[in-house]
Amino acid sequence: MTEPAPGGGSPPVLALEEVSKSFGTVRALREVSLELRAGEAHALAGENGAGKSTLIKTLTGVHPPDTGTVLIDGRPAVFHGPADARDAGIAVIYQEPTLFADLSIAENIFMGRQPRRALGRIDHRAVHEATAGLMGRLGVDLDPARPARGLSIADQQIVEIAKALSFDARVLIMDEPTAALTGGETERLFSVVETLRAEGAAVLFVSHRLGEIFELCQRVTTLRDGQLVASEPLDGLTEDDLVRSMVGRELDELYPKQDVPAGQTALTVRRLTREGVFHDVSFEVRRGEIVALAGLVGAGRSEVVQAVFGVDRPDAGEVEAGGTVLRPGSPTAAMDAGLALVPEDRRQRGLVMAASIERNIGLTGLGELGRGGLVRRTLERTRASDWGVRLRLKYDRLSDPVGVLSGGNQQKVVLAKWLATEPAVLIVDEPTRGIDVGTKAEVHRLLSTLAADGLAVLMVSSDLPEVLGMADRVLVMHEGRLVAEIPRHEADEETVMAAATGRGRRHGEAA
Repeated sequence: MTEPAPGGGSPPVLALEEVSKSFGTVRALREVSLELRAGEAHALAGENGAGKSTLIKTLTGVHPPDTGTVLIDGRPAVFHGPADARDAGIAVIYQEPTLFADLSIAENIFMGRQPRRALGRIDHRAVHEATAGLMGRLGVDLDPARPARGLSIADQQIVEIAKALSFDARVLIMDEPTAALTGGETERLFSVVETLRAEGAAVLFVSHRLGEIFELCQRVTTLRDGQLVASEPLDGLTEDDLVRSMVGRELDELYPKQDVPAGQTALTVRRLTREGVFHDVSFEVRRGEIVALAGLVGAGRSEVVQAVFGVDRPDAGEVEAGGTVLRPGSPTAAMDAGLALVPEDRRQRGLVMAASIERNIGLTGLGELGRGGLVRRTLERTRASDWGVRLRLKYDRLSDPVGVLSGGNQQKVVLAKWLATEPAVLIVDEPTRGIDVGTKAEVHRLLSTLAADGLAVLMVSSDLPEVLGMADRVLVMHEGRLVAEIPRHEADEETVMAAATGRGRRHGEAA
């Protein structure tokens, strides 16, 4: 862990002083204080719903505080919107950047404020040179003329950071920036953060990956239920200490995998191929077991499970469930055969964000919840309420839009929607991405219990500890091919990563 830059007696670059914020009857923040100092990476920790997003939006001018004060260099500041916060030197980098895909990197960075030449024409050379200077400052080799379309999430985040530097940002807020990154991409991002710290920037880092917090940051502020629990140096703390602060209790085992004998085959995939994406993928999943599909980002894991469920139509191969060969490219046929898919992107593919919690949970059972095209609200609400209790869903009213829930509770709604169909095979793609450690343990416990009750679970995960902790078998993909099948007792980080990077023994080869 890097030592913080000396701050002397100077005031914090940015601070909150006893800030409170409510939305109707929900108190999102309760007299929270926070100090961000120059040259320091400061972590913000807490479960989903603890108030982290509201705090970030207060710092960036999206939400004005109801009470309390925002301080810049020790002086009170009032932000009337995000532009005021940006002008004060505050920038935020989100998990999913929003660049203009058809514009170049340089054009994205200097959009609306390009240097001009005579007659008001854009000085493209100056824009290019300024962008190259920013990339050099960050130690990154990206061509300023390259279009944003096709950039990896990691490169898009670098572009957003360069944009922040072009505004002379003194505070960089990073909200779950590593959720979609590989290990190498995360290392590069951390190197950039160290560069910014060395230049005197204050960094606020939000992540559910506790190891990253300890690797990158010097201090941590922990929130629970909108209240400040502690703001303290990380030196001397352990991950268990931080978890106790976040959840207010000793956390049960994070990977509570039950060992149960596997039953009959519930899902068979034979030589599934989608040209240019994945090739000749075959495997089985049996009742009572959790099978993990592992590999690096871009290996084709999500694409395989989408083809299995019929979201995408394969070019060759077949999927069999419950003794029936499924019609290719038909999610309806998959559902009729007892398959359920919890997608990777819950906001775009798993939920209707403007619809209510109860409506989202009821979407997979409209035929059971009404007649003549009309939904019986009583049945819909009962279904949602029952699953809310079973999954420990935290909400104000079932009629609230699902978009007001925390990420972890949104994930529970997606799970409830599909579990209500009583599937024989549950496919979960990145089941714990972007959710806190307490909710992660609950999801793991649920998956283990479902498998013990006879459900077949196919899990895609980029979280290697999750794969090793929860899977009975690990199927590893590399560049669109299934290259290894590793039983639980043989699976470790070295074996899985060797296969994922193409260095391990190929699936089916003799030892």
